[in-house]
Amino acid sequence: MHKENIQPREETADEASMIRQAQANPEAFRPLYEKYFKKIFLFVLHRVGDKALTADITSQVFLKALLHLDKYAFRGLPFSAWLFRIALNECHDFFRKHKRHRVVSLDEHTIQNLHEELTAAARQEDLEQQLPLILQQLSADDLQIIELRYFDQRPFREVADILGISETYAKVKVYRALDKMKKLFLKTT
Repeated sequence: MHKENIQPREETADEASMIRQAQANPEAFRPLYEKYFKKIFLFVLHRVGDKALTADITSQVFLKALLHLDKYAFRGLPFSAWLFRIALNECHDFFRKHKRHRVVSLDEHTIQNLHEELTAAARQEDLEQQLPLILQQLSADDLQIIELRYFDQRPFREVADILGISETYAKVKVYRALDKMKKLFLKTT
């Protein structure tokens, strides 16, 4: 299991101040937008795989964030967790409305992290070949939690906040999904 060092970060106080300013004056939202635009854009791009569509969805994310900023409550997590939740919901809405299939972007670092979690006994190349097939067999919920934890490298606390579940349940769901993946991987090798 990964150990996480969840200590208050220095930016948290600055971020809380920026959020309060933006809640009082929408023009003060710009620094938050500039700080998180690239992260949210890449998060959405990894799910939809199209830059023009990603730009549209990302703009919706920030519009919704700005419109609902008064409802945001600081709970010790980075503001980005709230933005990622909005982005995830926007992606789900898009796929539901347009009946399009999700895109899963795999890179070497993600494969290496999953290889370490699933089985170090097999070759990483074997996992690299089998991973797309394994991911297709996961439920949408399992795929989502694996993506948040390993592809987006979010700590359990943020994964929980993005999905609206407890941190303990997020850990349980991740390890259940990993167990399913391990069984599927071992079945194919």
